[in-house]
Amino acid sequence: MKIATWNINGIKARIDNVEKWLEQAQPDVACLQEIKSVSENFPSERFESLGYNVAVHGQKSFNGVAILSKLPFDEVTPGLPGDDTDEQARYLEAVISTADGAVRVAAIYLPNGNPVESDKYPYKLAWMARLEDHARTLLDYEEPLVLAGDYNVVPTDEDVHDSGAWTGDALFRPETHAAFRSINHLGLTDAFRACHGESHRYTFWDYQAGAWPKDNGIRIDHLLLSAQATDTLKSCTIDRFTRGWERPSDHVPIWIELDV
Repeated sequence: MKIATWNINGIKARIDNVEKWLEQAQPDVACLQEIKSVSENFPSERFESLGYNVAVHGQKSFNGVAILSKLPFDEVTPGLPGDDTDEQARYLEAVISTADGAVRVAAIYLPNGNPVESDKYPYKLAWMARLEDHARTLLDYEEPLVLAGDYNVVPTDEDVHDSGAWTGDALFRPETHAAFRSINHLGLTDAFRACHGESHRYTFWDYQAGAWPKDNGIRIDHLLLSAQATDTLKSCTIDRFTRGWERPSDHVPIWIELDV
């Protein structure tokens, strides 16, 4: 079972690239972030024609997440629990049937948090605390769980081209690192690090200052797995070649293969 995550940075601008990649990569499940579309305007029929079931949690002009699945959905739940006043579309969870049982997958678009002097950074940390609480609940189900998405967290110095350039940024602050570690320490596994020991492998390159040709990237797109999912993990791959396509997203897909 191939499960992918990709911040596409706008479905309207990136629809052709997304279709091209889906046809090439053939993921069973694809979690998309930053679709920048209300749910009713998301081009679901384009993906349904490729054989996908589609679930969307959208928002006008900003944020928005979607899950595409070749397998049927048993349940679809939009929104991260813990704050009924939060209207930002950043979380979508689905239970997906397989021949070996259900797999629970979430598409996550964690807040950026910059500038840190604004209310955006406390919101980021509060959102991470809510994610930790919800992940703790999900792990109690003792089932294959994949929390996939753009976490807007650079975990370590090994995941950034120049750590000094990111000092003080919301993606690299000590409080951010502590919150991310706390989520991982619930018993989740970083799929990429479970499969790769090499440093300086990235999933994001800014559009500015020649970041892509200079390979000045960061790794902020992650798939965190429960023990039940980790036990079936076969591989994890970053499809960095998509960053070189015409009109690319500043993120690239990262996917895992589970033996289910």
